[in-house]
Amino acid sequence: MERKRSGRRYYNKRKKTWTQQCKDYLRQFIAFLFSNIGIICLVVGYTIAGAFMFIFIEGAPGNAIAVIDRVGANRSGTADRIWDMVCCNAYCEDEWKREVQVHLRSFQSHVIEAVRNFSYEGPNKQMTRWSFSGSFLYSLSVITTIGYGNVTPRTLLGKLATILYAIVGMPLFLLYLSNIGDILAKSFKWIYAKCCLCRNCKKRRKRMLAIQRKEQWKMDMRDFKLNTGVLTEGEESDDEGTTDGSSSLSFNDTQEVTVPISLCLTIMVGYISGGAILFSKWESWEFFDGSYFCFISLSTIGFGDFVPGNSITGSGTSIGTSTSTGTGTGPGNRSSAGTVIELSFILCSMYLMLGMALIAMCFNLMQQDVVMKIRTCTDIVRRIGRCKN
Repeated sequence: MERKRSGRRYYNKRKKTWTQQCKDYLRQFIAFLFSNIGIICLVVGYTIAGAFMFIFIEGAPGNAIAVIDRVGANRSGTADRIWDMVCCNAYCEDEWKREVQVHLRSFQSHVIEAVRNFSYEGPNKQMTRWSFSGSFLYSLSVITTIGYGNVTPRTLLGKLATILYAIVGMPLFLLYLSNIGDILAKSFKWIYAKCCLCRNCKKRRKRMLAIQRKEQWKMDMRDFKLNTGVLTEGEESDDEGTTDGSSSLSFNDTQEVTVPISLCLTIMVGYISGGAILFSKWESWEFFDGSYFCFISLSTIGFGDFVPGNSITGSGTSIGTSTSTGTGTGPGNRSSAGTVIELSFILCSMYLMLGMALIAMCFNLMQQDVVMKIRTCTDIVRRIGRCKN
């Protein structure tokens, strides 16, 4: 009978309907997505999907060509009207200047409208703001709440897509920062405990002496209460449990180690300085300007006065105008400049994702250090109060 029952139980456990199997697979998939590796893949995949979405909405190549043609036609019309005023009509100097200013202001307002509403960048530029790398950086700046402001959606559908994309993306990125920051904090605490706190280290000896003094003080207070009859049976059992729990605390437990705030600040300053050196080489910025950009980006302020790719895009203008030297806007020059811009945007995105996780790790470690110091101060104050009593 027992064998039959066990066989039936095994058969019932093994036999699952198709819907139950789908539910189990869905639970496993969701658990993987919200695991540490899954959350990274989810953030990267969500950003890539957002890049393709904004390319489809805002980066249609026909729109860019139409804007360039429209601005060029307006410029040619303005030049023709000014020429007609010069060759065919007799104006005095003041009147001629007033008429020319009217036409130039009209053309100027048309160019400003093209820049604001259609991301016009010039006749000799490829309008790379909505390329894959530019759209990827825009999607990342949306979910990280940096918001540089140099690239913005122009269409109604793009603005609505940005709102919906941010509603889902911002909590997802906060979850990424929480999980990855916690993992990096634990890993760094383990490395710090193994490498920086050796057995003969003064900090180790100080910590061990502090733990021994704390245990000895608890034992003395417990004996004093027992001798004076102040401690009851219930309090005695609670105090024993506390003593046992604290006695199990050892220095080898790396998660009990606190990293100094000075070391965390050194890590953040070093990461910002390294990024400043890299961006100063890529973008031809000064070191201070690169440091300013890295700090403004990692702190999610994002003024937008310094954005990667602007200097490379600016150099494209000189390339387009210097046709007499043989370095015109040929396919090779455009493709090489576009490749450099793509690489700059992608490296900037990687720097921001890793840097914000590193900043979250440092804040986590500094918070633990501050909490530990506050607890130590409160314990000292309690001991002084009990000694006075």
